[in-house]
Amino acid sequence: MNKVILMGRLTRDPEVRYTQTNNTLVASFSLAVNRRFVRQGEERQADFINIVAWSKLGEFCSKYFKKGQQVGVIGRIQTRTWDDEQGQKHYVTEVVAEEAYFADSRRDGEGAANFENTFGTQVASASSEFEMSSTDDLPF
Repeated sequence: MNKVILMGRLTRDPEVRYTQTNNTLVASFSLAVNRRFVRQGEERQADFINIVAWSKLGEFCSKYFKKGQQVGVIGRIQTRTWDDEQGQKHYVTEVVAEEAYFADSRRDGEGAANFENTFGTQVASASSEFEMSSTDDLPF
């Protein structure tokens, strides 16, 4: 199984390109994902993970995601290689996004919780609180 779930901050605005063969939109961006533990006396470290979002999801990301925003991404890891003009082989590992969400609370009039993602479902912010009544069935 190849499944990745990330939450981090965008290091730059998404960059949009179109494929040469069928003119499909692809958005690329990078997430700074904090490491879980901090060694005593050191600053928290982060990993910078490249994300690629295709078609409608890429359009959504390019339209609503901005540098510094905290977002959640669900996808899969993909590796690929290519040779440049000098014959040098390049390797890249990236996450191909299958879902993307806002994870920030609202900021200065931004209505992030009111945007709809590409699948037509409400995008919720991380500050949303979920309530359960005592009559709700739990699966465990």
